[in-house]
Amino acid sequence: MGAMAFIVVLSNFLVQFPVEASLGGLNLADLLTWGAFTYPAAFLITDLTNSRFGTGGARRVVLVGFVVAVGLSFWLATPRIAIASGTAFFMAQMLDVSVFDRLRGGIWWRGPLVSSVLGSILDTMLFFSLAFGASFSMLGSVDGFVGEMSPLLGIMEFEAPRWVSWAMGDFAVKMLVALAMLVPYGILRHKIGSRAVSVSS
Repeated sequence: MGAMAFIVVLSNFLVQFPVEASLGGLNLADLLTWGAFTYPAAFLITDLTNSRFGTGGARRVVLVGFVVAVGLSFWLATPRIAIASGTAFFMAQMLDVSVFDRLRGGIWWRGPLVSSVLGSILDTMLFFSLAFGASFSMLGSVDGFVGEMSPLLGIMEFEAPRWVSWAMGDFAVKMLVALAMLVPYGILRHKIGSRAVSVSS
């Protein structure tokens, strides 16, 4: 539970900082924040917990992680980021728990991969729109840099608010990390054991 809270708090802090580097002619600050690299570990924690303790245990970890992380995030990040993160985290992790449970017992990698992909889609859409979208300005103001119009993905001819490119870059990194997390999941699932049947109520 502590690992989950740590990942979420760290990600909430790091999402405020663009990656100030370039790759070829591509300015990564137009695409990524540092939070994209840490947050996907939350899905690994949820899936390992679900594998070992079932949906009840996984939901408890999500709930405790949510409460602790959101509370700490109000201290480390802006209230708007904390609200957006808490909402996106809770909804995405609960979706992950449900999808993983439905795919339990099949090919070992299918449950963690599909649940992480679907959870990442929901998380990205909710977090970035709530944290930075003009439609949710009642949650608080954001740095003007985030809402500035810039070429989409830093390379397209048409422009969008910078946070839209961040969302797309964030999602791409989450997909790469979801694939990479299959390695530790595959190794650790044997060490922790798993329940073959769902314990959802």
